[in-house]
Amino acid sequence: MPEFTRVADVSEVSDPGKLLVEVEGEVVALFHVEGRFYAIDDVCTHDGGPLVDGELNGYKIACPRHGAKFDIRSGAALSMPAVRPTRAHAVKVENGGVWVALGSGPGSTPGPNNQAADFRSYAPTNTAAAAEVSPAPPASAGSPVVAAGMPATGAATAAATDGAPSEEAVREWLKEVKDPELFVNIVDLGLIYGVTLSPSADAPGKQHVSIDMTMTSPACPAGPQLIADTKRAVGSRESIAAVEVRIVMDPPWTPDRMTDAARDQLGIF
Repeated sequence: MPEFTRVADVSEVSDPGKLLVEVEGEVVALFHVEGRFYAIDDVCTHDGGPLVDGELNGYKIACPRHGAKFDIRSGAALSMPAVRPTRAHAVKVENGGVWVALGSGPGSTPGPNNQAADFRSYAPTNTAAAAEVSPAPPASAGSPVVAAGMPATGAATAAATDGAPSEEAVREWLKEVKDPELFVNIVDLGLIYGVTLSPSADAPGKQHVSIDMTMTSPACPAGPQLIADTKRAVGSRESIAAVEVRIVMDPPWTPDRMTDAARDQLGIF
């Protein structure tokens, strides 16, 4: 049986309203909506943002950092850039107080007071997303990488024949770099802000490539990996002398920057 801890008086939380509480040393966001109480971890699974500081709209709470939305009844992730649920906790009201018992893991089913067993999450899981993505074929030196199911562009074809890559060719190469959580390439995610090519001063006949790249959040844990994979995807080409990756956070990334292909892959309509 879960062990409940009294965290607040019923009168402390307006309806609708929210309150940050502590349960067994863990920070929990408590919500009061339409006469019922709900509790989830006060952590956005995208970048760790404090959910209780976000905007509460019905049964949805939006992370104040990048707008990812979660269902307060189940912890389900409802919108990008979050794809994983946050943990939900059992709640009961007794003797004028609100009691919370910590859940057993992400997406834990809320207690009887929440009555959210029939709630359905529309956010894809990482496993499902991964099943839809075919691994990129290995690239040979000097050859453009073309996303699966997409015809080679004229620019990419030209890069293969005359050794002079274009911006379009570089973007095609970058499509082999995938976000390790979303399993979508960084071009379709909208993380590439700009690509600049210039003749290399140290390697005649080759190009220096500068890439302006952003992250879905300033504290994105996948940042170092994405930077390294980006340099590898472009720098491995015979026509490239050096690759410079510059991280740009202005303007900040939003889900609106994704292509239709990325939205379809993530099940966002």
